[in-house]
Amino acid sequence: MFYRENGQFKTSYTTDSQIFPIFQDRIGMLALLAFAFIVIPLFANEYWLNAILIPFLIFSLAALGLNFLTGYAGQLSLGSAAFMAVGAYATYNFQLRIEGIPFFISFILGGLSAAAVGVLFGLPSLRIKGFYLAVATLAAQFFVVWCLTKFPWFSNFSSSGVISAQTMKFGGLTIDTPISKYLLVLFFVSGLAFIGKNLVRSSTGRSWMAVRDMDVAAEVIGIPLMRTKLIAFAVSSFYCGIAGALYAYCYLGTVEPDGFSLELSFKILFMVIIGGVGSILGNFLGAAFILLLPIFLDIFLPFISKLLHLPISNANVSHIQLMVFGALIIFFLIVEPHGLARLWQITKEKLRLWPFPH
Repeated sequence: MFYRENGQFKTSYTTDSQIFPIFQDRIGMLALLAFAFIVIPLFANEYWLNAILIPFLIFSLAALGLNFLTGYAGQLSLGSAAFMAVGAYATYNFQLRIEGIPFFISFILGGLSAAAVGVLFGLPSLRIKGFYLAVATLAAQFFVVWCLTKFPWFSNFSSSGVISAQTMKFGGLTIDTPISKYLLVLFFVSGLAFIGKNLVRSSTGRSWMAVRDMDVAAEVIGIPLMRTKLIAFAVSSFYCGIAGALYAYCYLGTVEPDGFSLELSFKILFMVIIGGVGSILGNFLGAAFILLLPIFLDIFLPFISKLLHLPISNANVSHIQLMVFGALIIFFLIVEPHGLARLWQITKEKLRLWPFPH
C-alpha cells in the first residue's frame, strides 16, 4: 500500500516527462544516493571498497556502454574490453605526455579516444549486422591488444606493455585511498548513468530503438542509419573507455594489454544479458550478480562439501561457477529475455496494485 501514485497529478509536460514520475521513486533514488555517498564511506572496510564496490561500479559502467550499443541500438559487439583498453592507455599517455593536464580532462580525452576507435570499428555495421558484425567487432578486440603489445610507445616503452597508473589529483586533492577512489568512481558512474538515462529518452535514444526494431522501416521514416549507428558506437565506446580508465587507475593500478582479454568482453556481455538488455538498471543488477555469485559460491560450495562429505576441490569450484553462469544465461534467454531488470519491473507493477487482484 505504500507504493502508490494516487493523487500525484501531472499538470505540465515537464512533470509528465520526469525520469522518476512517481514520488516514491524519487525518494528511493535520493536515499540510495545518500547511502552510497555518505553511509558506505563511513562504514565500509577496505576489502569491500577495493574488492567489491569499486569493481562493481566500474563493470556497471562498462555494461551500460555495451547496453547502449546492443540493447538499445541492436548492434552486437564483442569488443568492449578493447575499448576499455583504449581508454586506459589513452588516459595514461595524456597524463604522461601533456604536462599539467588535469586528471579529469585526461579521463574525458581517454573516453573520446575510445569513442574514435569505436566509430572506426563501427563502420562495418553500415553493411553487415548480427553475427557478422560481432565477428567484425571481435577483430577490434585482437587488433587493439596487438597494437598495445607491438608498439611500445603506448606503454612508455615498457618491454611487456605494462603500465603503472600515476597518482591522481583532482583540484589539489590526492586520490590514493580506497574511500577517495570509491567516491571518484561513484561520481563518474552516477553522473554518466544519469546522462545515459536522459540520452535513451531523447530523440537519439528513440532513433536507436527504431533501428534496433527494424532498420529498414527506420530508414523509410527518415532516420539516418549511418549517423545513428555510428553515434551508438561512439557513445558506447566512450562509456567503455571511461570504465577502462577507472579500471586501471582506481582498481588495478597496474595493467597490461592481456588484462583486457576476450574473456572480459564476454563477462561484460553476460552482465548485460543477465541484468536486462535495453535497461539502465539492468547493468547494475547484472554486474552485482556476476561479481557476487563467485564470492557466494566460494563460501557456499566448501560448506556444502563439508556438510555432505563431498570431495569438492578448488578447481571444481571454478568449474561449477562456469557451469552456473552458462545455465543462468540460457535460463534468462529462454524464460526472461529482459533479465533481472524485467523481474524488478514486474515486482513494482505488483506492488502498485497490491492487495487488489491482478
